[in-house]
This record gives sequence, structure tokens and C-alpha cells, in this order.
Amino acid sequence: MAKWQTPIRQLHLAKILTDYLLSKGWRVDLITGEIYHPDYEARIKGIVADWKADDREKDTAEWKAEQQKLHSLGERSYPIRGQFNNISRDIFFSNQPVFYLVGVGVSGITLTPFAKVRLSSSYANLWVELGNTLKGISKNRKRKAMRYGKPLPPEYRRAVWLVCSEAVRHYLSH
Repeated sequence: MAKWQTPIRQLHLAKILTDYLLSKGWRVDLITGEIYHPDYEARIKGIVADWKADDREKDTAEWKAEQQKLHSLGERSYPIRGQFNNISRDIFFSNQPVFYLVGVGVSGITLTPFAKVRLSSSYANLWVELGNTLKGISKNRKRKAMRYGKPLPPEYRRAVWLVCSEAVRHYLSH
């Protein structure tokens, strides 16, 4: 069975055939013994050609979508006409946070916790002393956060974030 022969399409061909069954013009091929109607064959030929073209377009569209999904880089869709035009740059910088919390550690000199913060769109790093913000966390939880980057509990994460944002605001204002 050909790919274009779906049950709905075969039903459509049967409906067209009923129009030609009682009409004159049927012929017999003497070599193969097949019975055919030239007008019916001409009409069907165009319809089947259209169905085949539709199937090819559908297959091509599916193939292109699959290729695009496989080979996309996962980039954002906001760059308009290029990576760094004015509109894209404004959209990018408006969506970017002021700083990124790189990690939390303990100072070897003062033995107090600190956070390493990277400023957005800059190579500058800040080391922010956290003071007593991690006072209520167990020693094991602090070690996991420092060594393996495991997240802190939400209330402590918020406290660290507030201390870091205050330090970044102070750094940027001077």
C-alpha cells in the first residue's frame, strides 16, 4: 500500500468512482485486462499527485523541525538581527541580575564565613563577609554548602542574599 493511501483518501476515491460507474466511456486494456475510464483516471491522477505533494511537504517540515530541535543551541530568541544590536542589548541587560553568588566559604585568616560575588557584565569579584548570618546552620550543612555548592536553607539563603546585595549596592555607589 502506498503512503498516500490513507483510509480517508481511499473513501474519497470511492466516492469519485461512484460518479463514473454508470457513465459511458469504460475501456478494457487488451494486454493487462484492466478496465479503466480515461476521464476518471485523469481526475484521480491530479488528486493523487496533490496528496503526494502534501505528504512530501509534511515530511520535509517534520524533518526540518526535528533537525532544528536536535541542532539548536538553546539560545534565547530575543536577539533581533544579530547578537549585539541595541534592542537585544537592552533586553539582555534588563533581564540580567546585578550580581551572581559564586560560592560561600570560610576565611582562613579570620575564620568567619564570606561569600564570593561576581558582578554582572564585569570581571570584578567581591568578597563579602557574612558575619553571623550562618550562625544557626549546622557545621555539616555549612560544609556541604561550601565544598559541594549545596543550597542553604531558604531563610539563610535570603539572609546571605540581602548581605551580598547591600555590599554590592555600597560598592556600586562609591
